[in-house]
Amino acid sequence: MPTESSPTARALLALEVIQTNPGVSAERLAAALGVTERAARRYVGILREAEIPILSRRGPYGGYTVGRGVRLPPLVFSAIEALGLVMVALDAGRDATDTADPVGSALAKILRALPEAVAAQAYSVRRTARAVPDRHAVRPDAATTAALVEACSARRVVRLGYRSEAGVERVRLIEPWGVVARQRRWYLVCVRVETRAVRTYRLDRVRSVEVTDTGFDLPADLDPVEVLEESLAAGWEYPTRVLIEAPVDEVSWLPRSIGHLEPVDEHRCRLVGSTSDPAWYAELLAELPVAFRVEQGTELRTAVRVLGQRLLDAGS
Repeated sequence: MPTESSPTARALLALEVIQTNPGVSAERLAAALGVTERAARRYVGILREAEIPILSRRGPYGGYTVGRGVRLPPLVFSAIEALGLVMVALDAGRDATDTADPVGSALAKILRALPEAVAAQAYSVRRTARAVPDRHAVRPDAATTAALVEACSARRVVRLGYRSEAGVERVRLIEPWGVVARQRRWYLVCVRVETRAVRTYRLDRVRSVEVTDTGFDLPADLDPVEVLEESLAAGWEYPTRVLIEAPVDEVSWLPRSIGHLEPVDEHRCRLVGSTSDPAWYAELLAELPVAFRVEQGTELRTAVRVLGQRLLDAGS
């Protein structure tokens, strides 16, 4: 099977250099590939054996070009890169062989465009490997996602049809700030035009997207991921406040979606947030390598005691 350093992979890199630099000399081609001129000429020979017409012209103004009338894919992949695309699809829980799925269809087109020797490894994994479906994954409509990404890029106000978790459908006028993928779910970070309130919407609950001609300006130093994490930490059923016996820097790995950290002094900090699942919150706190105390949240305090007792019973 070809690897990154195989002749086939090097020949594909040579093709990419020739495509982007028509008339490149053997000397410059060798320099771009980090090989000798003799090796560069050998890679050109491999391309010609694969019936890719590489033309050459002698003289001080000569060099290699790709023959006219040849339709080549705009991107050239190595065997490892092609395999990586299949692995990413499987990691995401997608069926890489399902050509009715946008991901499976795109993979099939890419693999068909590659030389057989390059695509062989990816074809093998695509045919034999299977992904375990992620029951928690919620995939939005591809067309809806594309429309919102384009509106974010163009900075255009959107009339958004949205269905809430309770099933209530409304139309909102929003400024789309960014689309964020988080733990198998996709979110739109935006601000409502009428109230200027920052909101996050699940893309799988979007029912319609109408892009208007009205533009807007993004806030300075905007980080859509940070906005989303802060939004997910607020507004849940049970408010929480936890004193942690460590400075902020030592526990900054805690997900922002459970709350925000604020320093108390040089040795302690406080985690302020909310949750709808105190038992899960308690288990996350149990991962802290330092002491902590629940200052606010009767439900969380009870969940921590239950977890602590369960651990004590397990060790008795």
